[in-house]
Amino acid sequence: MAGHSKWANIQHRKGRQDAARSKLFSKFSKEITVAAKMGDPDPDKNPRLRLAIKEAKSQSMPKDNIERAIKKAIGGDGDAYEEIRYEGYGPNGVAVIVEAMTDNRNRTASNVRSTFTKHGGNLGETGSVGFMFERKGEVIYPASVGDADTVMMAAIEAGAEDVESSEDGHVIWCADTDLNEVSTALEAELGESDSTKLVWKPTTTTELNLESMQKLMKLVDALEDDDDVQRVTTNFEASDEVMAAL
Repeated sequence: MAGHSKWANIQHRKGRQDAARSKLFSKFSKEITVAAKMGDPDPDKNPRLRLAIKEAKSQSMPKDNIERAIKKAIGGDGDAYEEIRYEGYGPNGVAVIVEAMTDNRNRTASNVRSTFTKHGGNLGETGSVGFMFERKGEVIYPASVGDADTVMMAAIEAGAEDVESSEDGHVIWCADTDLNEVSTALEAELGESDSTKLVWKPTTTTELNLESMQKLMKLVDALEDDDDVQRVTTNFEASDEVMAAL
């Protein structure tokens, strides 16, 4: 899954450098509020909330913002959001999964469909590309946390399924239902991760050249700019030369 790992690293770097922090924090706030509403407002008793807070902190979201999002849920404030997954195709037939959280299903569907069309893609039916992905837990650590053997041993002890190590860092995979337990065990052994979240991991990938990759990134950026869109996943694969030229 080299392509997916590279894309994850692009997203990670972009997230840290993103000037539009308020948009990013807004997405985190929405996820935290929904997670707290759906379960216990105490993160120690609510795995989804704990993971949402952890991911927000990894992107330097202020503690006050996190606490405000939880209080919204406790006070019953805020809109009633619905979680929706859209599936479609981007340039060169790349599979795209769009996860959204919205208070207006019609608005979001219209915007997502329009964005696909404007950027050379097309929105498909539910399940049209989902079969090309698996739902997995993903934990990312920087290369500085240790060598590949050290991280592999910690991952095995934690109950993870696989590790991909490179000079960019370590990507640890686990079953989606085990993410809370695995990330807690890894944290005790390796310290705070750079990122801990549920993702759609491609089981098949589509190779892209530089031109197609540039088109894909424009589509993904446009989708992520939508306030209703929480995250976007693709199954692209590209050579190191293409990645370096971006």
